[in-house]
Amino acid sequence: MTDADRDLTAPDLAPGAPDLDAPATDPFEVARHAAAVLAERTGVARHDVALVLGSGWGGAADLLGETVAEVPSHEVPGFSAPAVLGHVGTLRSVRIAGAGDRPERFALVLGSRTHLYEGRGVRRVVHGVRTAAAAGASTVVLTNGCGGLNPAWGPGTPVLVSDHINLTATSPLEGATFVDLTDLYSARLRAVAREVDPSLDEGVYVQFRGPHYETPAEVTMAGRLGGDLVGMSTTLEAIAARHAGLEVLGISLVTNLAAGISPEPLAHEEVLEAGRAAGPRISALLAEVVRRL
Repeated sequence: MTDADRDLTAPDLAPGAPDLDAPATDPFEVARHAAAVLAERTGVARHDVALVLGSGWGGAADLLGETVAEVPSHEVPGFSAPAVLGHVGTLRSVRIAGAGDRPERFALVLGSRTHLYEGRGVRRVVHGVRTAAAAGASTVVLTNGCGGLNPAWGPGTPVLVSDHINLTATSPLEGATFVDLTDLYSARLRAVAREVDPSLDEGVYVQFRGPHYETPAEVTMAGRLGGDLVGMSTTLEAIAARHAGLEVLGISLVTNLAAGISPEPLAHEEVLEAGRAAGPRISALLAEVVRRL
């Protein structure tokens, strides 16, 4: 439901990087290469948790802890500069201070997300989570801005993702790679989030390919299939994260009611404005959740 603006003139891969799109290239080798570059550029040998920050969620990085390094995304193998307004084109290493029995940890904040509708290929879409796994992360938090099907969820409402429906007609897994997705979105991590905010609802996220917004009929279909949220990201990253061994927490920000639920036409600027308005509150929520993971 968000991220409709494109700029296909954005800088591409880091100079001299392996060609992630070549059929013979091992995408996991490119991820290991990217993780090595990040370790060198940030001075952090291992990152414990990763965050993919979608529309409205960017402020959480400032509240997590001390930023020890920030690297332009297009200077890291396999990453591109962001093509969407509202996304940040950096990879950030953040030190999360220890507290009580929790040791100091490092978070890798992926501010640059590649969307399937950009036409760069599925490998680019999931390269961030694969790099996070190669960098040592055991947990990934996937956030997004989306449209809501529940009229009770007004703009600015955070919703935990309990499951998803992938309507992109593709998968990040190649060949005979069979991965169980029964409990893809961790119940344990959702429970941690509810310790921070017991009022958090949860729902099923439906990913369409985009970049056009969904029609009212498509939103109705999503609801009949069991969906509660509609958007243009997250599901492919979640699948790749599970395959890479990461525990997944998904959180959506409802930026608007989906087409046909609201009588108003959809506009990307209004989506961004809803994200800006909710930013301080949801960023504080996310930062506290990550500190407790």
